[in-house]
Amino acid sequence: MPEVLAAAFATPGLIWVVFAAALSGCVRGFAGFGTAMVFLPIAGQHLGPVAALVALAIMDGFGPIPNLPRAWRDGQPHDVARLIAGLVVTLPVGVYLLGLLDPQAFRYIVSCVALALLACLVLGLRYQGQVRPPMVYGIGGVSGILGGVSGIPGPPVILFYMASPLPAAAIRANNMLFLFAFDWLFLGMLALRGSLTLEAVLVGALIVVPNALGNIFGAALFRPGHARSYRGVAYVIIAASALSGLPIWG
Repeated sequence: MPEVLAAAFATPGLIWVVFAAALSGCVRGFAGFGTAMVFLPIAGQHLGPVAALVALAIMDGFGPIPNLPRAWRDGQPHDVARLIAGLVVTLPVGVYLLGLLDPQAFRYIVSCVALALLACLVLGLRYQGQVRPPMVYGIGGVSGILGGVSGIPGPPVILFYMASPLPAAAIRANNMLFLFAFDWLFLGMLALRGSLTLEAVLVGALIVVPNALGNIFGAALFRPGHARSYRGVAYVIIAASALSGLPIWG
């Protein structure tokens, strides 16, 4: 055990992984989303695909806990439950596809998914029709495949909620609840596949506190009346992280 712990502390680029954890927590705290889109492009430069996703899931399974009571009050748990039901069905497919990726392909997918969502958000692209319950299950299903293969399940859900008339606080809360549920389901799936290594789990444990502090700080900054400003800041951070994660830089 001491040897494994020492190996976790000796992870190349660990300081950048810690920085990414704190920064992504801050974005999650004030925007309600963005953890994976900020964390993975940076962490993916220093960890393998599965190790980066395990660290993310461990970190993100604990970091948002201080904000969950508020999210439960502000959100719509029944809607989140439909999304989770769709997620459970398709997540195994995404995790299977993850096992086929090499590290460079993983970095391209993560950065491109983040940049594609960012483009949709900036351009205001969204579904204009009425969203009925069966469609919510389908959105959860798409998120399951995307989340399993890239660790970023949020884009379909975020775009779905952008089309809804819900207030900013409710959208932020629903995203937070859904992503929290994804993290634990994803960890369970990796455990069933035997993909959880002790070293990756320890790296995830090391960055829980920086991520939690980032979540607390970001939540303290959140003011519903300034939602547009928060989104703008989140967009800039996501873009910088995604661009830095592209393998073209080395």
